[in-house]
Amino acid sequence: MTAAIVFLIIGLVLLVFSADWLVKGAASIASALGISPLVVGLTVVAFGTSAPELAVSVMSAFKGQADLALGNVVGSNIFNVLFILGISALIIPLVVHAQLVRFDVPVMIGVSVLLYFLSMDGLVSRLDGVVLFVLLLGYIFILIRGSRREKDAGVLSEYEEEYGKAAGNPKWLKNIAFVVFGIVGLVIGSDRLVFGAVFIAKHFGVSELIIGLTIVSAGTSLPEVATSVLAALKGERDIAVGNVVGSNIFNILTVLGISSIVSPAGIEVAKQALESDMLIMIAVAVATFPVFFYGYRIGRINGFFFLAFYGAYLAYLILGATGHGAFTGFQQALIYYVAPAVALTLIMLTILAIRQPKKPA
Repeated sequence: MTAAIVFLIIGLVLLVFSADWLVKGAASIASALGISPLVVGLTVVAFGTSAPELAVSVMSAFKGQADLALGNVVGSNIFNVLFILGISALIIPLVVHAQLVRFDVPVMIGVSVLLYFLSMDGLVSRLDGVVLFVLLLGYIFILIRGSRREKDAGVLSEYEEEYGKAAGNPKWLKNIAFVVFGIVGLVIGSDRLVFGAVFIAKHFGVSELIIGLTIVSAGTSLPEVATSVLAALKGERDIAVGNVVGSNIFNILTVLGISSIVSPAGIEVAKQALESDMLIMIAVAVATFPVFFYGYRIGRINGFFFLAFYGAYLAYLILGATGHGAFTGFQQALIYYVAPAVALTLIMLTILAIRQPKKPA
């Protein structure tokens, strides 16, 4: 058991550092080859933040742990919104750009619903994966086309702050080494994490889906945690929000898309995931729209409630996995009291936002 925990920790550490190495090396090389910082930011960097989820889900799919692969993505998307946005909003109220509400959030909701419908037959097949990946290419194309209208100075300054000035003659050996070590680290880290997670699941008698929805999803989302929290601390409040929404879109289109394509039999979808967790993922995605739309900001109160909902979700998973006697009552309270109250609140926020629209910050 101790060895499994050690493997889990080693895997998480390797995933976080390896993703950072891969992004820095690839960004520098792409920039030196004449690729614009804008394109690099929307492709290399975006893929890099989803690299831990991709590595774990692909490794899980190859090893036949479909529940772990799916739980990792669904759990990460729930964690990103409720925990990361929640804790970031507690640090400082977050700004939401109008474009995010008009385009990216509807895309996040749309791909979440699409994934559910693709999974209704109990399988995310290779064909489903191709559909998701094609949508990813379309999404990137729209992002690049739309972002070219922004001021180049702003894009360049933001890029240089994160990665330094683009160099015509970079340190090729150093950057290639970053890419190689990043890829190797992602492979080894994901292998050790999957091994440790599966062992722990079997030891405690819980499903791989639960482990994927909790420990693995939170661990692979550490880059997003660091990015959003640091952005909030620096006052870059729009980056904190955009990072989460973009990550959720990439998790579904990239991680599940590629994982189901490379998996020999696709990714099987457990009944619990279809009837519960994926619906919660969709509900969380839908819930962001009225919250973002009302005043184009996420206040500290919203952040508190996001964290409270994530705590309730974890309690729901743990009580259900352990067969606790309080599970039935807790579940009924969520369904018959909490869910209607939240839905009513979101409807009221939407109505208020429509009647008294506020200018985006």
